[in-house]
Amino acid sequence: MSARRAKIKPSSKKQSSAAVRATDTTVDLTRLLDIVATFPRRTICVVGDFVLDQFVSGEISRISREAPVLILRHRRTEAYPGGAANAVNNLADLGARVLPVGVVGDDEGGKILLDYFRGKRIDTSGIFRTRDRATTTKTRYLAGWTHTTEQQVLRVDSEPREELPERVEESLSRKARKNAKNADAVLVSDYGLGAASPEIVRKLSAKRMTLDSRYRLLEYRDAAITAATPNEPELEAAYHLTVGNDMQKLEESGQRTLRDLGLEALLVTRGKDGMALFERSAGKEARLRNIAIYGSDAPVDVTGAGDTVIAVFTLALAAGASYLEAAHLANYAGGIVVMKRRTATVTRTELEAVLRREATAQR
Repeated sequence: MSARRAKIKPSSKKQSSAAVRATDTTVDLTRLLDIVATFPRRTICVVGDFVLDQFVSGEISRISREAPVLILRHRRTEAYPGGAANAVNNLADLGARVLPVGVVGDDEGGKILLDYFRGKRIDTSGIFRTRDRATTTKTRYLAGWTHTTEQQVLRVDSEPREELPERVEESLSRKARKNAKNADAVLVSDYGLGAASPEIVRKLSAKRMTLDSRYRLLEYRDAAITAATPNEPELEAAYHLTVGNDMQKLEESGQRTLRDLGLEALLVTRGKDGMALFERSAGKEARLRNIAIYGSDAPVDVTGAGDTVIAVFTLALAAGASYLEAAHLANYAGGIVVMKRRTATVTRTELEAVLRREATAQR
């Protein structure tokens, strides 16, 4: 196959002059295929908050006489790895060796996650079970008629309110330091539950370290983070602003995040507006490059898509990709996974198939 180059046009919405000057997003698709081919030779340490995603499906039976609510006839209950566990699952399906570090409860939810990973031959020695708190579980209730698509009608989150016990935190930190040294990259997945706190991350020594933090992005100053992948609302929350269609605000907040965290790169996911990649250049102002979404702008299910993005982005960097190449691979993977239902993953075969199809279309 001859090398083909994909050109993604910048967003048509209002942009600052600096953003317009920095929108060259040309990538070599054959080069991306070569990078993906090396995924099985990479080892990624994932330090983060493990979650069990449950989906309870029911057929709409009637309206309750007790309250104006639907009564559902239970069909099935499904469980999938969520949060940092979803990042681990994506990495495994992409062929990488994964070294997960996290905490689950000594309960049924924790058993489900551990059994799932063992079934995929993922090393679970870094996943600690504790009786001090339950496994974080997010339960989504889905309703539908016999021949209609199910819709989410309710979500119930069961999250621990107490801090991690000191002994568990020490064990987790010790294991994270050990695994980080044996990995090509460290992926930090922080859902605010304590297993990937800034204090733990600051003690890690890694070749490269990526961050996805739900609530406290800016608390990872001086944590030697290489790159971060917040979504636009997380960036807005960090600086108490609204980006909307204002590309100037996006650029200013992105540049500010690079400086505040000392990052080499920042990848902001923007839903239907694609991605914005900020990359630091030696002696120059950081470049902003806009990447249009791959696939449909009407996703089937966005649950866990951010976990897929950082998993592919991190693995690509570990495989020698540039930040732009890694961002494109993450963009393709995100476009694939949002067309699947439930908390899903992208396989290496699926990613390669999309790249080959894109290369053929460019001929």
